[in-house]
Amino acid sequence: MKRRTFLRTSALLVLALVVIALASVWEPDRSVESLTAKWAPPPSRFIALDGMQVHLRDEGPRDDPAPILLLHGTSASLHTWDGWVAVLAKDRRVIRVDLPGFGLTGPDPADRYDIEAYTRFVVDLMDQLKLGRVVLAGNSLGGHIAWKTAHDHPERVSQLILVDAAGYAFEPESIPIGFRLARNPLFAPLLTRILPRSTVAASLRDVYGDPTRVDDALVDRYFELTLRAGNRRAVGERFKQMKSGEHEGQVAEVRQPTLVLWGAKDRLIPVKFGERFARELPQGRLVVFPGLGHVPHEEDPVATVEAVRAFLGQAR
Repeated sequence: MKRRTFLRTSALLVLALVVIALASVWEPDRSVESLTAKWAPPPSRFIALDGMQVHLRDEGPRDDPAPILLLHGTSASLHTWDGWVAVLAKDRRVIRVDLPGFGLTGPDPADRYDIEAYTRFVVDLMDQLKLGRVVLAGNSLGGHIAWKTAHDHPERVSQLILVDAAGYAFEPESIPIGFRLARNPLFAPLLTRILPRSTVAASLRDVYGDPTRVDDALVDRYFELTLRAGNRRAVGERFKQMKSGEHEGQVAEVRQPTLVLWGAKDRLIPVKFGERFARELPQGRLVVFPGLGHVPHEEDPVATVEAVRAFLGQAR
């Protein structure tokens, strides 16, 4: 009897500890309305597109014949381009957007997160904004969408800028813990209800070349926007639906002048894949930044945007 009582008490204690642990990291979804005031002040606006209220910012002179359209990576948002826009929008029209499944745009009502769905979204966005041709730039997932859009719709893209772009089948040297959990079929459902802030911070430090550049404000942004209703589930779906390297043979068919930017300390998509892009793209040129990681445009916008300005000046 005493042994049975001990076991029952121990089980209850373990259960209580598990409940306490889960409660400490339990994070309910946040409505887009609760996040808008902080993360979508002017010049942010929302437009109806493909069944979503899409969050975007459109800055700079409207008479630019080839606006710049910026696409962020997985779990990021349009805010990742703040440093670039501060420079480029002085004399270029610059448009940036929260992609479906991320930021304040939130999940796709059709639940589609494959590369074809994203390229279709980009073209629909350009049509909605009455953009003929653009300079298309993207980081990571956004880079994959950018070069695939340039391949499938060459008449809509005049130049490309790929920043640590995805698209090849690759073996990471290190995967952020948040991505590892989102890819795991056992943990992914749990992540729709829990999200330790420490996990977001650790994931950001993993993708930065210099982890000391990850400050509280940066962690807060990624953390709070990931909690936007539906985003956590969408990340899991994005990993399930997008096949690594599925269209990599098309890279060599992309004809637009392309600037390939890469962080030398990128451990998620190592720099050898930047070298491969530059080698296979008919008009590709690679610039590598020592000391920077997977999001060099965010980690050091000053250095990286100068390479962009030089490229755009030559293109014009």
